[in-house]
Amino acid sequence: MTTSTSTSTTVRDLVGIGIGPFNLGLACLTDPVADVDAVFLDRADGFAWHHGMMLDDATIQVPFLADLVTMADPTSPYSFLAWLKETGRLYPFFIREDFHPLRVEYDAYCRWAAERLDTLRWGRRVVAVEHDPDADLFTVHAETADGPERYLTRHVVLGIGTEPAVPDALRDLDGPVVHSAGYLPARDDLRSADSIAVLGSGQSAAEVYRDLLEGIRDGGYRLDWITRSPRFFPMEDTKLTLEMTSPEYTDHFHALPREVRDRLGREQRGLYKGISADLVDEVYDTLYRMSVRGPVPTTLRTDTSVVAADWLPDRDRFRLTLRHGQLGTEVEHEVARLVLATGYRPRTPDFLAPVEHLVARDDRGRFAVARDLHIDTLGGRIWVQNAEEHTHGLTAPDLGMGAWRNASIIRSVTGRAVYGLEERIAFQEFGMPGGRPVPVPVASADGAVSVGPAASADDPAVDRRGATAGMTA
Repeated sequence: MTTSTSTSTTVRDLVGIGIGPFNLGLACLTDPVADVDAVFLDRADGFAWHHGMMLDDATIQVPFLADLVTMADPTSPYSFLAWLKETGRLYPFFIREDFHPLRVEYDAYCRWAAERLDTLRWGRRVVAVEHDPDADLFTVHAETADGPERYLTRHVVLGIGTEPAVPDALRDLDGPVVHSAGYLPARDDLRSADSIAVLGSGQSAAEVYRDLLEGIRDGGYRLDWITRSPRFFPMEDTKLTLEMTSPEYTDHFHALPREVRDRLGREQRGLYKGISADLVDEVYDTLYRMSVRGPVPTTLRTDTSVVAADWLPDRDRFRLTLRHGQLGTEVEHEVARLVLATGYRPRTPDFLAPVEHLVARDDRGRFAVARDLHIDTLGGRIWVQNAEEHTHGLTAPDLGMGAWRNASIIRSVTGRAVYGLEERIAFQEFGMPGGRPVPVPVASADGAVSVGPAASADDPAVDRRGATAGMTA
């Protein structure tokens, strides 16, 4: 792995900004392609993936085939199986008979792949992306410990990942608030307090709660798990549901009107933001086992939102105002430490400001991501990874679709199918080709119901290329 300085005279075919699993996978897949000169930049000193949640027994939620490359190129030397073979773990993994790798394994595998690539540049903080219309080239400006660098490129791929999301009621809250992204470094301090509350309903919340529950007897603390969800939803992973992580469902989702996509995005969160069913059972079994010795000092509260919060420094604790959704009642609750397992949101890259006039956005200011993942008005020069959940649905954060998406980007950059791209993998149909619009009930803000036309593929709000019309540059 090299960190040599790039010169401004070298024109790259592709510069990737950010090196998480998706852009790392793109680096692996472009590595053997002779006619793609690519380089990838990241501000970190090396690869790290969710180290704040690297619990020893935690697994990733997709099978090992959803690695950096296999779903695009099963023969790649950068596969998870290749890593197992090289590290002497192939037979133990085989005997284990579990398709889901440990999270620490997946992180080690990604670091192994990163160390084998010479296209990664660590310690580079990208500060600006500019476009020269005469040369039709982008200049990516980066700051390093040794000074500024410039990279000329024809294409840019954003893979800067997401950042911790904090609910409005807890934003700018003083006191020892910990997001689950930084849980492990804070675990000892959390366990030294007399009470802890975990907020959230997804996999991270369940893992944190289960981990803290195991130490509750020795630590002597009270532990609360609070979620606004009406129940502790298991992640739905039945096989016909998994067909929704497919190219054809993504085609269907992307062509829907923006309002429908936004509604489906909220409704489908349980398909990929729930808790693994095994972990739900483990939490219950742990509570059952511990209850044999007497009441467990813990509560689990569903349909409960934190609507206000204050830090009381003189008492070293938080005062939370909790509201129960079904009852409509509120109570105040005090706790010494807070863990926010409240998810993540797309990052807003300031470095795109110089080319903002070339970036397509929807009527809510979000990237208007085309079906092939570009966001620029030039027609395919700036691409995004895992910033398209609102346009592509549940495939956006899915590791299993990462290699397919990267193969698609490579096809667009090179103009040829370097890797085979499946167009259809599902048994089911997601749309109704040739259907005609029919009147549907439409509810107004005051509850009145009128009849209006349904959106269809013939609706002028749907761009024939698949992107939503009405984008602003």
